Amino acid sequence: MLTCKGRDFLLNGETFHIYAGAMHYFRILPQYWEDRLLKLKAAGFNTVETYVCWNLHEPVKGRFDFSGRLDLVRFLETARKLGLYAIVRPGPYICAEWDCGGLPAWLLGEGAPRLRCSDPVYLAHLGDYFRELLPRLAPLQETRGGNILAMQVENEYGSFGNDKAYLRFLRDLIRSQDIDVLLFTADGPCRDMLSGGRLEGVLPTLNFGSDPKGAFRALGELEVPRMCTEFWCGWFDHWGEKHHTRDTESLTREVRALLEEDASFSLYMFHGGTNFGFTAGANQVNRYAPTVTSYDYCAPLNEYGDYTPRYYALRELMWAYRGLTPPPLPPRPRCQSLGEVPLEETAGLFENLEALGTVHHSPMPGTMESYGQSFGLIYYETVLPGPYDRGWLTLENLGDLAWVYVDGKLLGSLDVTAPRSKLEQLKPKNRLLLPECPAGTRLGILVEAMGRVNYGPHLADRKGLTGVRLGNQYLMGFTVTTLPLEELSGLDFTAPAERYPKFFRGYFRAERQDECFVSLEHFTKGMVWVNGFCLGRFWSKGPQKTLYLPGTLLDLGKMNEITVLELVHSNKATLRLVDTHDLG
Repeated sequence: MLTCKGRDFLLNGETFHIYAGAMHYFRILPQYWEDRLLKLKAAGFNTVETYVCWNLHEPVKGRFDFSGRLDLVRFLETARKLGLYAIVRPGPYICAEWDCGGLPAWLLGEGAPRLRCSDPVYLAHLGDYFRELLPRLAPLQETRGGNILAMQVENEYGSFGNDKAYLRFLRDLIRSQDIDVLLFTADGPCRDMLSGGRLEGVLPTLNFGSDPKGAFRALGELEVPRMCTEFWCGWFDHWGEKHHTRDTESLTREVRALLEEDASFSLYMFHGGTNFGFTAGANQVNRYAPTVTSYDYCAPLNEYGDYTPRYYALRELMWAYRGLTPPPLPPRPRCQSLGEVPLEETAGLFENLEALGTVHHSPMPGTMESYGQSFGLIYYETVLPGPYDRGWLTLENLGDLAWVYVDGKLLGSLDVTAPRSKLEQLKPKNRLLLPECPAGTRLGILVEAMGRVNYGPHLADRKGLTGVRLGNQYLMGFTVTTLPLEELSGLDFTAPAERYPKFFRGYFRAERQDECFVSLEHFTKGMVWVNGFCLGRFWSKGPQKTLYLPGTLLDLGKMNEITVLELVHSNKATLRLVDTHDLG
């Protein structure tokens, strides 16, 4: 059992250091779990650390999923088989640049509670989830012969609130489910965060990315082990910004400083993986900034599991520091180029609304969450009852992107994510000029959810609209189609699409299940599916230029299907499958 004695960890009575690396099972396809974990161990680490994503495990209230890439138990058992300990961070909030910080979108629907506090409705939902999750983990604890050394209570709570009753509820709930391993909190290295996030009877740990000696001063004279639960080895990317990198020398210098402080730590991330589908989150400080599909994070092991210069340097440091000889390295992944793929079939989004979505009728527009939708697109349409003069059309609650159509023709778009000058900031970001319209004009508004905010005071980030005004008059009588885009099999490709948004479909063969990347240089914005699996979003504004296509998704000996939803425009109906990842 992992215990604390002064500034030391003891494992079964012996001094122990946690050298962990973060990997999120839900960002890596299960076929690669063993390979990535072996590479973690070969780098000199003894523990894997992972968050748990409530929003995917309970996508609908009361319906739980722990299968496939959500099989947390299998992931942890794979680590145990390879000789790795585990740290589990069950949330309920995880941040992680993940949609809504891992909280399920249905928490934002009708009768929504206040999040991350002692709101009784929130606590009831949280209790239901933990009573489903934690009994699956209890047998995997090191105290029961498994490999789980410790679990976290909430996550960076001091960056959000200071509700000690809420933290005590969580601690006691975890203990009530036969969890007896060490519990810890993790907060930034400053007094405000530690004051809000610390809890009696729970080990305080820190999160930071540099200057270990200075960061650990925040613990003052506390006689507790020095543990950095998140040592940030890199950073994440937002659409439209530069790709973040960190040089090898900087990383190894700081890790060496951690070792010299006799500290334990977890490298965040050791292997980042991918925000497949619509799972990437967003930040909102001065403006709303959605996160890209790749979660490469400039980690030692890159998005597709290959070694980087940072990996080799860390591996040398970790083994040499303890005077040990490193084991042989597992093989590198093989990448392949499959060339150009013509996309000869097309299908219009608006022509396939009924096949793709569910139709609702509302006097006023509602948010996605009010219709029970978590991800994707939502389309609002109303018919103007009489003639209207030219005027400003305002979309209330718009937090992402919207395209406005008049009688099926694109009038314009609104992009809340775009940086704006000081002059532009004086103008509303959610309105455009509607021309004079005769009676019977059809007004359509397509909204894309680019990812809910995952950090800070804007966590309750509802998607879609709450109202549409022309001048001061609310327009009413809407037909609303929710488009989660979970299933595309009903698409009708028999009639070529003449307008955007539209789907493109093509086919290709693969002789090997090697890794490759989808290059979309002729496209503007949208999503990609391969054999029905959503790889994620693309956007020509970058920095990410290609999407990772895991080789395990490829069917050998038969045609593979690739589908692209282009929301704006494409210059050419082809894409390329290449052997090099371009993250900008």
